[in-house]
Amino acid sequence: MGSAKKSNTDRKARIEEMRRAEQARERRNRILTITASVVIVCGLVAGGVVLVRSQSDGGSDTAASDSSAKGKFVTGKDGVKKWEGELARNHVTKAVKYASVPPVGGDHNQAWMNCNGDVYTKEINNTNAVHSLEHGAVWVTYNADAKKADIDALAAKVKKTPYTLMSPLDGQKGPIMLSAWGHQRTVTGASDPDVDKFFEKFVQGEQTPEPGAACTNGLSQ
Repeated sequence: MGSAKKSNTDRKARIEEMRRAEQARERRNRILTITASVVIVCGLVAGGVVLVRSQSDGGSDTAASDSSAKGKFVTGKDGVKKWEGELARNHVTKAVKYASVPPVGGDHNQAWMNCNGDVYTKEINNTNAVHSLEHGAVWVTYNADAKKADIDALAAKVKKTPYTLMSPLDGQKGPIMLSAWGHQRTVTGASDPDVDKFFEKFVQGEQTPEPGAACTNGLSQ
C-alpha cells in the first residue's frame, strides 16, 4: 500500500516537473518571440530612417549643379573655343546647370539623344544631348535669330551625317552654334565654310571620350 502511494506521489512529482518544464519552455518561447519582434521592428524602423535619408539625399540630386565650373573657354586661331579644364562625365538624374549654353560636356543623363543625323524641331534636354557629345556627336543649335534658309540647309546636312544632331536653343547667344565635347564655335550661316571644317574635325573626332559608342537606340522626340 505504501509502495503504491509512493509510486503515485512520484508520478505526480514527475508530472509537476514536466508541467514546470513546459511552462519554462513557453516562457522562453514568448521571450524569444518578443525579442525577435523587437529586432524586426527596430530593423524596419532603421530601414525606414535610412530610406527617408536616402530619399532626402536623392532629393538634393534634383537641384541643379554646375559640373563644368573648373575651367574656361580659350579661343584658338581657327575661331573654335576649347574648354580648358575638367569636364565631369558622371551619369546623373539631376538637372545640371552647365557653364556654357549650349554645354560642351559635363555630368549628363545616362540616356543619350539619338544623334544619327537626327533633327529635332523642339528644344531637347541638355543632359541627354551632352551624352551624345560624349559619344562623338556634333550638336547644331540655333535660336530665333537664325534664318529659315540656314536652318533648312543645316537640317539637310545633319540628316545625311551620322553622329550629328540638331535642335533649337533659344538661350544661346549666337544664331547658329556648333558644339562637340569640349569644343564650340559660332558660324554665320549654313554656307559658312567653318561648318564643314567643324564637322570634319569633330564628328567622331579625337576629342571623343567614347569613340564608336552608339548614336541610336537613345531618346527621341
